[in-house]
Amino acid sequence: MLNLTLGESLVPVLFQIAIGVIGGFLVGYTMRKVLKVALIILAIIFSLIFLAYLNVIGIDYSGLSELASNFVNTIDPALSLFTPLFEHIPFIVSFVIGLVLGFRRA
Repeated sequence: MLNLTLGESLVPVLFQIAIGVIGGFLVGYTMRKVLKVALIILAIIFSLIFLAYLNVIGIDYSGLSELASNFVNTIDPALSLFTPLFEHIPFIVSFVIGLVLGFRRA
Protein backbone atom coordinates (compact mmCIF):
# COMPACT_ATOMS: atom_id res chain seq x y z
CA MET A 1 0.00 0.00 0.00
CA LEU A 2 1.28 3.43 -0.89
CA ASN A 3 1.66 6.06 1.79
CA LEU A 4 1.21 9.31 -0.10
CA THR A 5 0.85 12.65 1.57
CA LEU A 6 -1.91 15.00 0.53
CA GLY A 7 0.57 17.18 -1.35
CA GLU A 8 1.98 14.23 -3.30
CA SER A 9 -1.45 13.05 -4.35
CA LEU A 10 -2.66 16.52 -5.41
CA VAL A 11 0.35 17.46 -7.55
CA PRO A 12 -0.77 15.55 -10.69
CA VAL A 13 -4.29 16.99 -10.49
CA LEU A 14 -3.02 20.53 -9.88
CA PHE A 15 -0.62 20.15 -12.81
CA GLN A 16 -3.49 19.10 -15.09
CA ILE A 17 -5.58 22.02 -13.88
CA ALA A 18 -2.76 24.54 -14.42
CA ILE A 19 -1.97 23.27 -17.91
CA GLY A 20 -5.69 23.22 -18.70
CA VAL A 21 -6.22 26.83 -17.67
CA ILE A 22 -3.16 28.08 -19.57
CA GLY A 23 -3.99 26.03 -22.66
CA GLY A 24 -7.64 27.01 -22.52
CA PHE A 25 -6.75 30.68 -22.23
CA LEU A 26 -4.47 30.50 -25.28
CA VAL A 27 -7.02 28.58 -27.34
CA GLY A 28 -9.83 30.93 -26.30
CA TYR A 29 -7.81 34.01 -27.19
CA THR A 30 -6.84 32.55 -30.57
CA MET A 31 -10.36 31.30 -31.24
CA ARG A 32 -11.77 34.78 -30.65
CA LYS A 33 -9.37 36.27 -33.19
CA VAL A 34 -10.09 33.54 -35.76
CA LEU A 35 -13.83 33.92 -35.19
CA LYS A 36 -13.66 37.59 -36.17
CA VAL A 37 -12.04 36.69 -39.49
CA ALA A 38 -14.52 33.83 -40.02
CA LEU A 39 -17.46 36.18 -39.50
CA ILE A 40 -16.13 38.53 -42.17
CA ILE A 41 -15.74 35.61 -44.59
CA LEU A 42 -19.25 34.39 -43.71
CA ALA A 43 -20.67 37.86 -44.40
CA ILE A 44 -19.01 37.85 -47.81
CA ILE A 45 -20.43 34.39 -48.58
CA PHE A 46 -23.95 35.40 -47.56
CA SER A 47 -23.64 38.55 -49.66
CA LEU A 48 -22.73 36.45 -52.68
CA ILE A 49 -25.63 34.07 -52.03
CA PHE A 50 -28.00 37.04 -51.75
CA LEU A 51 -26.69 38.47 -55.03
CA ALA A 52 -27.25 35.06 -56.64
CA TYR A 53 -30.80 35.04 -55.25
CA LEU A 54 -31.41 38.41 -56.92
CA ASN A 55 -29.97 36.99 -60.18
CA VAL A 56 -27.18 39.57 -60.20
CA ILE A 57 -24.53 36.83 -60.32
CA GLY A 58 -24.60 33.09 -61.00
CA ILE A 59 -23.20 30.44 -58.62
CA ASP A 60 -22.48 26.77 -59.42
CA TYR A 61 -23.85 25.00 -56.33
CA SER A 62 -22.71 21.52 -57.43
CA GLY A 63 -19.09 22.38 -56.57
CA LEU A 64 -20.17 23.68 -53.18
CA SER A 65 -22.14 20.50 -52.53
CA GLU A 66 -19.10 18.35 -53.39
CA LEU A 67 -16.89 20.43 -51.08
CA ALA A 68 -19.35 20.03 -48.19
CA SER A 69 -19.58 16.28 -48.79
CA ASN A 70 -15.79 15.90 -48.74
CA PHE A 71 -15.60 17.90 -45.52
CA VAL A 72 -18.16 15.68 -43.77
CA ASN A 73 -16.38 12.52 -44.93
CA THR A 74 -13.06 13.88 -43.66
CA ILE A 75 -14.32 14.89 -40.22
CA ASP A 76 -16.35 11.71 -39.55
CA PRO A 77 -13.44 9.57 -38.22
CA ALA A 78 -12.46 12.36 -35.81
CA LEU A 79 -15.72 11.94 -33.89
CA SER A 80 -14.41 8.70 -32.32
CA LEU A 81 -11.75 10.78 -30.54
CA PHE A 82 -14.28 12.09 -28.02
CA THR A 83 -14.44 8.80 -26.09
CA PRO A 84 -11.08 9.15 -24.25
CA LEU A 85 -11.90 12.72 -23.23
CA PHE A 86 -13.97 11.48 -20.30
CA GLU A 87 -10.79 10.19 -18.63
CA HIS A 88 -9.46 13.74 -18.35
CA ILE A 89 -12.34 15.59 -16.68
CA PRO A 90 -10.14 17.86 -14.44
CA PHE A 91 -8.12 18.97 -17.45
CA ILE A 92 -11.23 19.55 -19.55
CA VAL A 93 -12.97 21.64 -16.89
CA SER A 94 -9.90 23.80 -16.28
CA PHE A 95 -9.34 24.09 -20.04
CA VAL A 96 -12.88 25.39 -20.49
CA ILE A 97 -12.35 27.91 -17.70
CA GLY A 98 -9.17 29.12 -19.37
CA LEU A 99 -10.95 29.13 -22.73
CA VAL A 100 -13.67 31.42 -21.40
CA LEU A 101 -11.09 33.71 -19.79
CA GLY A 102 -9.08 33.89 -23.01
CA PHE A 103 -12.18 34.43 -25.12
CA ARG A 104 -13.29 37.30 -22.89
CA ARG A 105 -9.81 38.83 -22.79
CA ALA A 106 -9.45 39.12 -26.57
